[in-house]
Amino acid sequence: MLGRLYLVATPRPHWDAAEFTARVEAALAGGVEVLQLRVKDAEAQAYLGLARRIRPLARRYGVPFFLNDRPDLAALAEADGVHLGQGDLTPHEARRFFSGRIGRSTHRPEEARNALEEGVDYLSIGPVWPTPTKPGRPAAGLEYVRWAARHLPADAVWYAIGGITLENLPEVLEAGARRVAVVRAILDAPDPERAAARFREVLDGARER
Repeated sequence: MLGRLYLVATPRPHWDAAEFTARVEAALAGGVEVLQLRVKDAEAQAYLGLARRIRPLARRYGVPFFLNDRPDLAALAEADGVHLGQGDLTPHEARRFFSGRIGRSTHRPEEARNALEEGVDYLSIGPVWPTPTKPGRPAAGLEYVRWAARHLPADAVWYAIGGITLENLPEVLEAGARRVAVVRAILDAPDPERAAARFREVLDGARER
């Protein structure tokens, strides 16, 4: 079973590899339960090299390690899964290269239904709010989260994503989410370990209600 707190780790131009690695490890120490490495516009060898640097951290903390977009690199990096956007390969195509878990970004109900029919292991639902991680992508809003909570099968694994912070997390949980995927609110925080721990406290409290 995939955990409740999913970190999408995206390197920043002003960080060197050591700082990025340290921030990812701090987030894992704080309680991140699924780790995705997301590197846009990188050449394959650079992406693969960073994946091979980050994967041991995920192993050390016992969390699944996913790559974004690239099932071929996920296979070479011995990742546990790959996350696909709507413009990437389909899950069926990705399975020609990769036998691990597959996640799929969705932005509207028909995309979520199609992804489940394709047999993905989990969905992302969003973006809940506009986010610079996806420039130009209109927000799907809390209504899409409410739809997912009402209409997706009870055993479907899905994460609300997009602009989620500690301040607005209660709204996401009130809309029906029980898992969230986060980028900036943890990775860019002054103390990623503390930020991840606070997310876990709130998520764990929601589960217990």
